[in-house]
Amino acid sequence: MNGEASLAEQGEEKDKQDDEAKHEPGKREEEDNKPRSKWPLIIAGIAVVVLVIAGLIYWLVTRGEVTTEDAYTDGRSISLATNTSGYVTALYVDDNTFVHKGDLLMIVDPRTNDSQLAQAKSNLLLAQANLASAQTNLQIEEVRAPAQLTQAQAQLEQAQAQLANARRNYNRQVSVNQRATAATDIDQATEQLRTASAQVKQAEANLAVATLVQQNIETAVQQVAQREAQLAQAQANLKSAEVALSYNYIRAPQDGWITMRNVELGTYLQSGAQVFYIVVPQTWIVANFKETQLNGMRVGQKVTISVDAFPALKLRGHVQSMQQGSGAVFSAFPAENATGNFVKIVRRVPVKIVIDSGLPASLPMLPLGISVEPTVHER
Repeated sequence: MNGEASLAEQGEEKDKQDDEAKHEPGKREEEDNKPRSKWPLIIAGIAVVVLVIAGLIYWLVTRGEVTTEDAYTDGRSISLATNTSGYVTALYVDDNTFVHKGDLLMIVDPRTNDSQLAQAKSNLLLAQANLASAQTNLQIEEVRAPAQLTQAQAQLEQAQAQLANARRNYNRQVSVNQRATAATDIDQATEQLRTASAQVKQAEANLAVATLVQQNIETAVQQVAQREAQLAQAQANLKSAEVALSYNYIRAPQDGWITMRNVELGTYLQSGAQVFYIVVPQTWIVANFKETQLNGMRVGQKVTISVDAFPALKLRGHVQSMQQGSGAVFSAFPAENATGNFVKIVRRVPVKIVIDSGLPASLPMLPLGISVEPTVHER
């Protein structure tokens, strides 16, 4: 019985579906004759208008703005190297240590240069003593030379007088009768004449030497000049020794952070070896704009800067300068466009942007070489 009832129900459902299928075309015709809704078109039109308005607003807001992603922070990094050889006997800094100008950073074994400095000081003292002696000798010579000339002249006059007296005595002895004098007296007068004549010649020779007063003084003056030159040389050697010793004490030339330390306590360094860098606390941005973006760009225009590493920072700056040449011109191997086939490539020109504000006290400068995105406001 139940089976026959279910078969009857299935038949009724089938007849009902057939009746609905017969009446379906009429329903479709009624639906087609109804007026269609315009809301989809209205919504689409509103959407287009909103997009146009949004695009217009964006164009108005961003008009005169030039931006690039090819921009990085830059700054001054000073390479410190030794100018002497030796072992590192003291090291006072570590990686990323902030130092002030004049701070002692490290010491290279100074014993050799210390001894050279001591020798230079002793040579200076010797040169000073020699100069003082030469100056004293000049003062003496300026008095002694004229005095010797006067003395030589007086001695010559005295010798000439003695010669004249001896000649008169000799003439007197030889002019009298031989019986009135003795042979001994004649011999004595002859000897006195010869002695007086020799004394005159000696006095004349002494006078000839004494007449070189100016030459003797000039010799003393030249001796002083020579000692002064030796003193100047000793002073220069002392200065050179002091400079050589200063090379053993490496000091900070500017304020900054120690970076890339390449030395340890006890390291043996050759002259010219690079030991570390000092990054100066001054950062700017080098933005490589396309050549097609430079038409309205001028020095002094305001710039807003976003930093990839610090998204919360909103920096402000200005265009400080533009490099007079694209980066390709100053590369190690610049392009030679006069050879081979030519394909035009848009060049980029580095623009220096100085940061004016926006850096917090906890971040006084940005690390060098990180990516930023500057936007230059040309209007």
